[in-house]
Amino acid sequence: MSFSSPKVSKPSDRPPVLTNPVRFPESASAPARSKRAWFLLLLTLLMPGSAQIVAGNRRLGRLALRVTFAAWALVIAAVVLAVVQREMLLNLFTNPWTSFVIIVAMATAAVGWAVMFLNTLMIIRPGMLAPGMRMMVGGALVVLMVVTSGSLGYGAFLINAGRNAITDIFAAGPDMVPVDGRYNFLVMGGDAGANRSGRRPDSIIVISVDAKTGQAATISIPRNLQNAQFSPKSPLWSVYPDGYNCGNDCIINFLYTDVTNNHPNLYPGAPDPGASAMMDAAGGILGLTIQGYVLVDMAGFAQLIDAMGGVTINAGGWVPLSGDDVNGTGDHLPPTGWISPGVHKLDGYHALWYARSRQWVLDYDRSQRQQCIQAAMLAQMDPGKVFTKFSAIADAGAKVMESDLPAGQLGSFVSLALKSKNFPLSRLTIGPPDFDRDFSTYPDFGVIHKRVQALLHPAPDAEKAPAPANPAPADPAPADPAPQAPAAPTPEAPAQPAPETPSETPKVTEAHLQQLAINGDDAALTALLANNGTCSPG
Repeated sequence: MSFSSPKVSKPSDRPPVLTNPVRFPESASAPARSKRAWFLLLLTLLMPGSAQIVAGNRRLGRLALRVTFAAWALVIAAVVLAVVQREMLLNLFTNPWTSFVIIVAMATAAVGWAVMFLNTLMIIRPGMLAPGMRMMVGGALVVLMVVTSGSLGYGAFLINAGRNAITDIFAAGPDMVPVDGRYNFLVMGGDAGANRSGRRPDSIIVISVDAKTGQAATISIPRNLQNAQFSPKSPLWSVYPDGYNCGNDCIINFLYTDVTNNHPNLYPGAPDPGASAMMDAAGGILGLTIQGYVLVDMAGFAQLIDAMGGVTINAGGWVPLSGDDVNGTGDHLPPTGWISPGVHKLDGYHALWYARSRQWVLDYDRSQRQQCIQAAMLAQMDPGKVFTKFSAIADAGAKVMESDLPAGQLGSFVSLALKSKNFPLSRLTIGPPDFDRDFSTYPDFGVIHKRVQALLHPAPDAEKAPAPANPAPADPAPADPAPQAPAAPTPEAPAQPAPETPSETPKVTEAHLQQLAINGDDAALTALLANNGTCSPG
């Protein structure tokens, strides 16, 4: 009986047979290698890291997959927030700190995705592909990198542009709390012209927004309103306890410069004392608490409109582009052009003129056109336009706007602005057509307060037109009248010749208006332009 040790197999010197064409493409046919290349590109597109798991560095693949799953979880969470809590999502993107984190994350993801595509190209081994297929796979890789990493990088760029604009325009501070269920903001437009001492707001509009529904109303205050009132809590009460009432030198748009130059100490710590004073004045006039302001430099307003791609309005009357005021007396040279009635898509230059022109008309006509421009901008600010032109809009906004609205609450205000598009914009002008033309000189603030409250809190339909308390009695039914004899037939009068048709009023044309301006016929122009305040968003 013999004992023998078991046979131990020795390792072979022959190379192993590679039977997995995904990981070992050497043994695969040319068509199989092509399919493998497209398969790995698809994996990297849909689930970065999965191509490395099946055909490359598994450790790198596991790390990339963890990041991918986390990214998908964040995307799903963002979609859920967009549906159930849109304000929170908007606040994340508009808050300077959280938006910075988002920018860094998107930039990192863009670089990481590009690295995974390049690593996938190494796994594909282009040298093993047919020449024609090699070019197709290479081209597809470039396209996919642009679509994925390029989109993430561009998104980070847009968010960063918005973040820079937000930090330049808006203030850092605590969130605002609604007053009586509403946010009230003062929007001013003005500039410091060559013939002016300091900035004077020519456009003064209060925007009041329902804090829940987003329903908005605009109230236009004419620049020449006198005797602006201040509440006892206002710092201006100590200087003007009886109101801003020194006559023509104390119209409301002078207040900004007055406080800025003469009383800045009334608002210690305020970045813009003049704007703070205008908020107090607007609040006293309307009986509202004004919580914040936005000041638009009208000299740069045209740039903002151009960044939006223009604004479309339906003009009701002719509006002149006034010539130069050579002597500084208000006597302008003939217009350099005209905006005709009808639908127009205005560029920045013409939109600015349309909002500011007041030659031959009242300030109230201009106020109506300004409100129309604002409504048109809001109506046409669709998400697609904002996305495609966001960088230019943000850059223009940072140059022409300043505000004390808290940057951290901006997302909530954006959400309200989106909600407001579901409602018609209510309007009130403290002057014609809502008040007579002398009302701004002798305002009745009690009447203004009642009209403002009626605008913001309208009565239900059943209460808007109540039945009269003492209706007039109906006429009693007449008694049976006595029968009357039939009237005798009236002899036909001889036919009269038809009166001559008066000559038709000549059609108003640009050439006709221009000739009237050259002739200095102000009375005719005032009559012909009386309707140039009528306007609606296009």
